[in-house]
Amino acid sequence: MSGPAATPAAGGTAQAGPGGGSGEGGAGAASAFVFPGMGPSRFEDVGRFMVINPFARRLVAAADARLGYSLVDRFRETEGDYSVYAQVAFLVNCVALAQWAEHTLGVRPQLCTGASFGEKSAIAYTGALPFDDAVWMTAELARCLEEYFAVEHTDVVTHSFVRAPAGELAEILADLEERGEWHDISCYVDDDFFMVSLRERNLEWLERRLRGIGAMSLYTMRPPMHSAAFGALRRKAEDEVVGRLEFADPAVPVVADQDGSLVTTAEGMRTMLLEGFVRPLRWPDVVGSLKARGVGTVYVAGPDSLFGRVGCTRRNFEVVPVNPRTALRPRPRPRPRAGAGAGTGAA
Repeated sequence: MSGPAATPAAGGTAQAGPGGGSGEGGAGAASAFVFPGMGPSRFEDVGRFMVINPFARRLVAAADARLGYSLVDRFRETEGDYSVYAQVAFLVNCVALAQWAEHTLGVRPQLCTGASFGEKSAIAYTGALPFDDAVWMTAELARCLEEYFAVEHTDVVTHSFVRAPAGELAEILADLEERGEWHDISCYVDDDFFMVSLRERNLEWLERRLRGIGAMSLYTMRPPMHSAAFGALRRKAEDEVVGRLEFADPAVPVVADQDGSLVTTAEGMRTMLLEGFVRPLRWPDVVGSLKARGVGTVYVAGPDSLFGRVGCTRRNFEVVPVNPRTALRPRPRPRPRAGAGAGTGAA
């Protein structure tokens, strides 16, 4: 059933956004929302936005009604950057920021996309699921991941790194394969920015080899993500969560983060979500798809330290961050026209 603010795609119309803008790759009149993947999320960074911003407050109330508890209280009290409550809060904040951008900045996106976790935000924003169903789905998928990786692939991590030429990375991974060790590229973030899933016992070896080609390791994630090895997780998510929900056609077309294809149907949205468990994220394909469809400006709706900042995004678009800090910043009021107030008796 549907709670307050259950149709978060305001209008859902394909009208021109303001300005357009351009990066080095050329101008475009269309605009798009980018819903970022989830990074570490702390209450201290977003809590004020959640309790002050009117769009966030409405969505928090809807989440509370569906979950049966206070999201803000649970988020504040629970440790861990990726707890169930942190994940639901991230969804709430991303959708609220998109609504704020529509209302305050006049954004009317022709397209949107979600990177990794951002798929859930795109599903909620476009109305492919009612907002309260998207909240329930997010909480339940977090549970599925925790249960699955508690017993399966417990020795697998996903390692991210930059400045790795694709050809030299291929040689390193070929050496790993010759040693009889499993690996999978989970994310293609930019031409030289990748995330690789592998057994933790090989992590030190990989880091050493990466340093040898001038690459820089960033961070290692547990649990891992986006690999064909996780087919059982995809089935679990479908059987226990996704299969219980009724999807609708998105009000705004969505560019899939696995291959840059355009998703316009309910079944396409459902499939995109499930495929995210077993197929790698290919962000350059998303960028190419948006650019080919005339997008010149992307509004990154949510806390983001990656997808709005990487080179392939900034080379091709004007990037407008839409984050809690932006939304809480006082906005100047229009200055009165000369002569306004004449005849009021002011000295």
